[in-house]
Amino acid sequence: MADVIAIDGPGGSGKGTVASRLASELGWHLLDSGALYRVVGLIALRSGIGFDDIASVAEAARKADIGFKYAGATPSASPIRVFVDGIDETDAIRSAGMEQPASRVAAIPAVRDALFATQQSFRRPPGLVADGRDMGTVVFPDARLKIFLTASVEARARRRFEQLKDRGASGSLRAPSGSGHDNAAGSRDAELAAIRASTEVRDERDRTRPVSPLMPAPDAVTIDSTEMSIDDVMAAVMVLVQERGLGC
Repeated sequence: MADVIAIDGPGGSGKGTVASRLASELGWHLLDSGALYRVVGLIALRSGIGFDDIASVAEAARKADIGFKYAGATPSASPIRVFVDGIDETDAIRSAGMEQPASRVAAIPAVRDALFATQQSFRRPPGLVADGRDMGTVVFPDARLKIFLTASVEARARRRFEQLKDRGASGSLRAPSGSGHDNAAGSRDAELAAIRASTEVRDERDRTRPVSPLMPAPDAVTIDSTEMSIDDVMAAVMVLVQERGLGC
């Protein structure tokens, strides 16, 4: 079977960026498992399916045709685009409003069961880089390299704020009008506080869900990226890749 590098960790730790760059560097396939749950959350919202309607949400997960493609000619210079039934839904699933729906459907055992085979199907030669929250513990327990990438809540909230600002999509997390945060600094502080609160809620849900909770695999290497740049993290990851003779 093709080798797997599993990168798990909480949202905002940088695992998605690292996984994408690593897959490009090695010429391997990429699995962004978080995108799968965002897709299911989006389908549920658009179809008017309640998150407590477990059978319908799981059926939506089973039927969705999800694929990843690079936007340009070369992987290293192109962001990953997510297609659902042939339609590019990248911008829709990456919006701030999809974080909590994704976390809610990810906590449903039937949905995780429905997506298990989909995730396994990404394992093809020459290899797979898989990022998520249970890649090394549940989906690919035999991964040759398991990394648990983490960072402080403050750092992850700040990164998410900058990411949303770059996309022009942060308005949905702003403090309500009349809250007293009328100047730019106050508005930024209020928005950061809202993002941090949302991050903490998702962290708690991910850590305490009964199936596939967020936790490092016993044999995972933990990297704290709080004070590290993406280049620093990539350098540390490449040392581990080379030590295990992967991608050679």
